[in-house]
Amino acid sequence: MMNAHKRWIVLEGAANVRDLGGLPTEDGGTTAPGRILRADNLQGLTSRDIALLVGDLKLRHVVDLRSGTEVRLEGPGPLTRLPEVAVHHHSLFAEGGRFTDVEADTIDDRALPWQDERSEEDLAELRVTGYYYGYLRDRPDSVVAALRVLARDDGAAVVHCAAGKDRTGVVCALALAVAGATREAIIGDYVATGDRLGGILARLRASPTYRADLDGKPVDSHLPRPDYMAQFLSTLDDRFDGPLGWLHAHGWTGADTEALYGRLRG
Repeated sequence: MMNAHKRWIVLEGAANVRDLGGLPTEDGGTTAPGRILRADNLQGLTSRDIALLVGDLKLRHVVDLRSGTEVRLEGPGPLTRLPEVAVHHHSLFAEGGRFTDVEADTIDDRALPWQDERSEEDLAELRVTGYYYGYLRDRPDSVVAALRVLARDDGAAVVHCAAGKDRTGVVCALALAVAGATREAIIGDYVATGDRLGGILARLRASPTYRADLDGKPVDSHLPRPDYMAQFLSTLDDRFDGPLGWLHAHGWTGADTEALYGRLRG
């Protein structure tokens, strides 16, 4: 298994970038490195960052899970100007704050500033299933489309949102489940974002797009806690017989599974 510190990709303009390779699988193997990366906001990448990602790591696809509002307010990032890199925007929409996902990991009324836009039935459902399941319920088309991009074999791919924690965490958990990663490895990868939380929050607070959602909240309130991801995965187990069951219920095919499995295991 790849050492945990070797999965991190150190960049000047992003704080939470790591490889989904090197994670243990149920059959005793490991996921393949250099295929799929996960990240926080990529707006601040420097020329050296781009040389590493696009030149050395052969990055060719970016899956951007941010909302249309976030993309508009932040403006075009540096990767959008490179002809060899395709940017795929697949918003999950269900951000916890006004523009971002930074509040999405607390499942109670305090984390639902948009609750006046939801019915009581919707709110009750989210309290039972967890906020992350709301992403799948609200935008299954985006989730499936994002995973299909990650399965492409013409270069490395990165999936990102704002913090690289909640929306990115859900999509990466599904990708790793398709690849046969152990449940412990999926949860461990999700929790690893906590190792970079200080840098992530500093970057987000530097942007007016995200500052208002963060001000006045303690750093610990943003930690990715293992029970959040465990609750999400348990919901899929209970309702769909696992992540693959949910995917197949929403148009995912055997060929899709083969492609993504081959990407992360080949």
